[in-house]
Amino acid sequence: MSPVSVSMRPSDVPVKTTAEPVAAIARRTTVDPRIPALVPGFDAPFFQAGLAGYSDAAMRLVARRHGCPYCVTEALLDLTLINGGKGRTREDPDLLAAECGTGDPESNRAAGLDDHPIAGQIMGTYPDEMARGAALLVGMNYDSIDVNLACPVKKIRKRNRGGHFLAHPDDAIAVLRAVRDAVPPSLPTTVKMRRGSDDTPESARRFERIFDAAYELGYAWVTVHCRTVEQKYLGPGRWPFLTDLVARRPDRLIFGSGDVWTVDDIFAMLELTGVHAVSVARGCIGNPWIFRQARQLMVGQTPAAPTVDEQREALLMHFAYAVRLHGEGAASRMMRKFGIKFSSHHPASDVVKADFIRCASVDDWQRVVDTHYPGSGPASGFGAAPTVEAIMTGPISDRSRRPG
Repeated sequence: MSPVSVSMRPSDVPVKTTAEPVAAIARRTTVDPRIPALVPGFDAPFFQAGLAGYSDAAMRLVARRHGCPYCVTEALLDLTLINGGKGRTREDPDLLAAECGTGDPESNRAAGLDDHPIAGQIMGTYPDEMARGAALLVGMNYDSIDVNLACPVKKIRKRNRGGHFLAHPDDAIAVLRAVRDAVPPSLPTTVKMRRGSDDTPESARRFERIFDAAYELGYAWVTVHCRTVEQKYLGPGRWPFLTDLVARRPDRLIFGSGDVWTVDDIFAMLELTGVHAVSVARGCIGNPWIFRQARQLMVGQTPAAPTVDEQREALLMHFAYAVRLHGEGAASRMMRKFGIKFSSHHPASDVVKADFIRCASVDDWQRVVDTHYPGSGPASGFGAAPTVEAIMTGPISDRSRRPG
């Protein structure tokens, strides 16, 4: 593990070992040209996954400020979209740009408020409702539509959604066909799967059938999480499964997911499995610097751990966006879990974590940040020691997605 990596890796997940240093692998890594051809702006072989309860517009914008080229929303329920609920408002990729910016698209992009390219991830039960939900996402200006056939949460599966479909290939293929037919041919559709519902041979055959059908129906790529639905998030993922899958389907774009906790893991997965891009999920919660570090490694730079000033800047930026998106009360509650994750980078992480847990308001947040992240110098892009109020009401400076 490189010295800049902060890892939340579970104790039962081993560190992956590569034959040569990660820095050497990263320097020769390029993005497969088919990816930006399908989704302009998707210019690096890694991205932020859809994370239930986390990957809202606030988290995505912070990730983009630190080099993330592409984001996926958390799973948006088709019926909720159809009925005008979440997804029609809070997950709209242009909502924060309109509310925090000038209203002019070009000015908002210059201010770093551009939440594109982005995939709207759809989840549901019935083909016709999934198709209607996907069509609504198209109208909301998403750059691609991702179908969730992976969620392992029990209450989701009990409603015949997400990972449920991996045990029912006929139903899964019907959903894939309906969504692809509902989306304009010019807009890519993609799929998120797990490697099976369980470890039985029958489950493996079902996976193969759904996986192959997706490409036959015109899906651009499949992101494969290397745990089963039955595993949920427990135990190590099976990277050799991805290696074998890529070797047997050399003409297809295949993305990998599972056990990506540090920047080293991104390049280890690319090298050891041959996948064309890596989905960064739990490893980027409270760690947007993983994307900056990946880009630094690719251009031969030494990856930099975030300074305390940079941590302050990211925290305040994230909180300010969350307040604009959800309101002060909801943002204060939501941001406790982000503060806990961010605190792992701080030299006094245990103390900072405890203080974030006690936060209940904007004032509490400002107090914790002022105490533990005092802003010893100008914070890049914001001036010296910005406050929540300053970020929420003042202009937001342009910051390149690329390091250096």
